Amino acid sequence: MPNKRKIINDPVFGFLSIPNELIYDVLQHPYVQRLNRIRQLGLSYLVYPGAMHSRFGHSIGAMHLMREAILSLRLKGVEITEDEETSAMIAILLHDIGHGPFSHVLEHTIVDGVTHEDISLLMMERINMDLNGQLDMAISIFKNEYPKHFLHQLISSQLDVDRMDYLCRDSFFTGVQEGRVASERLLKMLDVRDDKLVVQVKGIYSVEKFLVARRLMYWQVYLHKTSVAAEQHLIKILCRAKELARSGKDLFCSPALRYFLYQPVTFDMFSPTSEALEQYALLDDNDVLSAIKSWIAGPDKVLSLLSRSFINRQLFRGQLLEAPLTEAQKNELNRQYAEALSIDEKEAEYCWSEHVSTSNTYSEKADSIDILYSDGTVRDIASASEILDLAALTRKPIKRYLFKYRLD
Repeated sequence: MPNKRKIINDPVFGFLSIPNELIYDVLQHPYVQRLNRIRQLGLSYLVYPGAMHSRFGHSIGAMHLMREAILSLRLKGVEITEDEETSAMIAILLHDIGHGPFSHVLEHTIVDGVTHEDISLLMMERINMDLNGQLDMAISIFKNEYPKHFLHQLISSQLDVDRMDYLCRDSFFTGVQEGRVASERLLKMLDVRDDKLVVQVKGIYSVEKFLVARRLMYWQVYLHKTSVAAEQHLIKILCRAKELARSGKDLFCSPALRYFLYQPVTFDMFSPTSEALEQYALLDDNDVLSAIKSWIAGPDKVLSLLSRSFINRQLFRGQLLEAPLTEAQKNELNRQYAEALSIDEKEAEYCWSEHVSTSNTYSEKADSIDILYSDGTVRDIASASEILDLAALTRKPIKRYLFKYRLD
């Protein structure tokens, strides 16, 4: 059998190696290659033009950091077998595989009650079937069912390699330098105590910077007002398209997008071998954008207006609200748009949205970030840090917006 070991030149971490044929085979699976056609930051490129990187690149980067973390833990005497290393790398490689076009947009529009986490696990199970059960351990680690809990923490916790990669990668491609974190030092400071990840006390300042960087990236990038406005605009377009499709109107769209627009698709329709999963796996950013471009010339006035303004970046305009809209305010908005655009008030509901953005830097309820001192004691970062206090870390900042179609 030919040697499939490959090298990837990653713009963030440099040359990354694919260590064995199983990981190469996983990378070559169509479900994984689909991630090349889905942007990591959804619509953030409308704010930061460089943010065109894909979820595939993020998955590769996170896999690299997983390998580096395992190498660091082995140097400290933590026992991790080669099979566990490969399985942990595959688990993090596939952690985002269930994301649909433009991140979470599909979860709020045309797929009912189905999250990307649900789809990720189903896709893993399907790849496992295609590879004759070689991903059993990887799936067990991903689901936190494997005896070594710390391996799951490397995938999903408050200091995991997923977050380390996306902060470094998204900072790099957006140019927002505040998001850059010292991932290499953080990984070298990791250790394990009582089957739980800890950070040696020498790394406490890197942890503090990591938490501050995460907070800044959320408000400067992930929850940027214009990015959220674009997402709300896109949600309204897809909701209008779904309404028209299910009333019998013929809309141009790819077969995969048609599958979801023209019928209700719920979680009980999904399984590792279902048509729903196969159709979902064919959806990417290109399906949505090509459909929206065609809808500009369509007969429906609302869908045409929203599609044209979206494609031309005349996005919903946002304003901060001090309190939720009252019913009277909502009715007045519908009246104004109905009159201005010569549509009825029911159709006018597609011209605005009310949205709440929240971000939590640190959660007491999740796995804590624990600091290991030289005397063997362990303390939560919230109490160990001299510059971060528990109230600041756990407080959820909330911003309430009204997003409206631009009439000017």
